[in-house]
Amino acid sequence: MNTIIRTALFVPATRPERIPKALASGADRVIVDLEDAVAENLKAEARANLDSFLTDNPQARILVRINAPQHPQQAADLDLCRRHAGVVGVLLPKVESAEQVALAAASGHPVWPIIESAQGLQALPAIAQAEGVERLSFGALDLGLDLGLTSGTAAAGRILDQARYAILLNSVLAGLASPLDSVFPDIHNPDGLVRIAADARDMGFGGMLCIHPGQVQVVHRTLMPSADELSWAQRVMTAGAAGDGVFVVDGQMVDAPVIGHARRVLQRAGQPPG
Repeated sequence: MNTIIRTALFVPATRPERIPKALASGADRVIVDLEDAVAENLKAEARANLDSFLTDNPQARILVRINAPQHPQQAADLDLCRRHAGVVGVLLPKVESAEQVALAAASGHPVWPIIESAQGLQALPAIAQAEGVERLSFGALDLGLDLGLTSGTAAAGRILDQARYAILLNSVLAGLASPLDSVFPDIHNPDGLVRIAADARDMGFGGMLCIHPGQVQVVHRTLMPSADELSWAQRVMTAGAAGDGVFVVDGQMVDAPVIGHARRVLQRAGQPPG
């Protein structure tokens, strides 16, 4: 549960030749998609592609975005996940109840619910507390459509930030791993991606869902603490090792919350906190 996940990269199961490329991209997790990226008439073919890939590459470790609850092929998706040890998690799209989570968790894999509707937001406390949930995410485009937002506007952003707050709050209350922000759809706008990733970082999110390999390193660099931040955090932890309740670093008072922040800075960089 405490594994640091900064990026989770989608790849469509209709393009199995892209799965090795995604695994080599540097993304912390790769998500093979059986849902939105797959046309209805290609669902069975996509599942067969993934089945063959996992059989031929037993060392590979992936997550699978299955089809949504009530979709007629979700049961077949879950059966595939159940049969392969290489599946290390199930993304459950358009989730709206803890009961839907329980069905996905019966595959034997951790579940990442994706909140994409008003009903999902309302049921978020129960969803987050459901057994088998590892971390939360959300789909800004689908959620915005369900709420009637005008995509890309500042007003829509204000509403979506409230959804982010709810996801973060319920993640903390349920003791889940840090949530992941929604995808950034403009793959030719790295500056925009940096802004969104920085906001996600500062809001307490662990990272982002990604839709293109080129987004992975941009997100990683944005989430990485600066050299000055790392140096400060290391000085705080070194000074704190003396065991004093309150002390001074760089002329500023340091107490338990500041130490906690320093520890998180080091964790973001993949460094031990002590």
